[in-house]
Amino acid sequence: METGEPMPRASASQSLSIPLEPIATRAVPLREASLFLDLDGTLANIMDRPEAVGPDARRNGLVREAAVILGGRLAVVSGRTLGDIDRILDCAAACAAGVHGLERRDRKGQVTRAPTHGGMDEAERVLNDLAASTPGLLVEPKALSVALHYRGAPTQQTAVFELTQRLARCLGLVLQEGSMVVELKTPGPDKGDAVRSFMTETPFLGSTPIVLGDDLTDEGAFVAAAEFGGLGVLVGPRRRTAAEAGLSDPDAVLDWLQASLTHGEFIVELLQP
Repeated sequence: METGEPMPRASASQSLSIPLEPIATRAVPLREASLFLDLDGTLANIMDRPEAVGPDARRNGLVREAAVILGGRLAVVSGRTLGDIDRILDCAAACAAGVHGLERRDRKGQVTRAPTHGGMDEAERVLNDLAASTPGLLVEPKALSVALHYRGAPTQQTAVFELTQRLARCLGLVLQEGSMVVELKTPGPDKGDAVRSFMTETPFLGSTPIVLGDDLTDEGAFVAAAEFGGLGVLVGPRRRTAAEAGLSDPDAVLDWLQASLTHGEFIVELLQP
């Protein structure tokens, strides 16, 4: 969402469908598939503090095994930085996009990053001042963006939105809403753009993309998957979404991934629009 536009909760999902009940299944053989995985809320449960999410032997083992079986056609596409993705996954994913697509690492290890916006320092300073005077707010700096988490202070939602909208307009930043968090980002690629970039490169080229994600930030990636003949899988409660299928929570994601690797195909339940 560009500076000055309404928040995604008010506009971005109006043309999207609301999955209700399973109506059919779709199977994609592993040899034809590529897999794009969000991290928080998809591979890992969301924690009160971002740094509380750490390595998990089962999760990281499955991601590493899937990357091998898929011939490298697996990428983690997250709001986290590349460094944080590697910390949490123990470097299980060679391909990754961080900060919602603003930085991306390809199969060869080459990293591309958007240039840092000149307004980021001021945005971080203002958000830090607010958090210092408001118990429960948490600032997460990422160089290319800065996130303000209000999970610990839900009554501050309106104040948080008003302030970050003003900052986005004044500083020329992009405002991104997530689950109990808002983020001021350097203008540039989003998660959908990251998926599109991977899909034009070896080894993803010509495969059928399956994108798993839980948040509004993943909607662009769901749309990108459909453009390449694939589909999105929404993790968590039903809501307006471009995803065609769903899984209940991160534990269900890991069970599904393990079963898929065992049976040689990704099977998803398509949901009633």
